[in-house]
Amino acid sequence: MVDTNVIISAILNEGSLPDMVLNEVCENHELILCDYIISESYDVAKKRFPMKVQVLDKLFAKLSFELVPASRQGEIQMGDIKDQPILNAAIEYNIDVFVTGDKHFLELDIEAPQICTPSEYMNLFIRKEPSPCFP
Repeated sequence: MVDTNVIISAILNEGSLPDMVLNEVCENHELILCDYIISESYDVAKKRFPMKVQVLDKLFAKLSFELVPASRQGEIQMGDIKDQPILNAAIEYNIDVFVTGDKHFLELDIEAPQICTPSEYMNLFIRKEPSPCFP
């Protein structure tokens, strides 16, 4: 699962780290998004980046993802209540990894899902080509 801020950053800056992470997740893993992330992505785009709403439309049309509902109630509570439905969906649907830049998620001390930034995701999960050995 990737958070709204990763999606918005991906549409704002093609080739950026969030864009690369989103593409890598889609190509090599099963992307799961909750309805709240889709809705929040459109709210942010319409409010802050209205010229990017069509880009967001195209992105969601081309992405292959499973859409799950986000519950308002959850076992683990977080400080930012507007992000609570996203956390609830991630836990309820047994998401392995959640990629976000949101400090409220990053400050959580939970076992699952594993929460990481796009940079941490790249370091942890994307295979790097071995460096050639030079004598």
